[in-house]
Amino acid sequence: MIKNAKKLEAFYNALDAQEHLSVKDAMAIFDLLHAEAVAVGAIHSGNMLEGIEVDIRIADAINRVGQ
Repeated sequence: MIKNAKKLEAFYNALDAQEHLSVKDAMAIFDLLHAEAVAVGAIHSGNMLEGIEVDIRIADAINRVGQ
């Protein structure tokens, strides 16, 4: 849960300024991390949206606790 969006945005802006990462390099890193997540079973398949409905229902139930 993000409690201070402005602080997080400032962090990301500073990180972007320091990293100088091209879109091509960023996509290569993403592809490698995705492949590793699939290999270790953290993601069940190549379809990242598979099962999203269940995740949304669980998040909704969690967010309703204490209301």
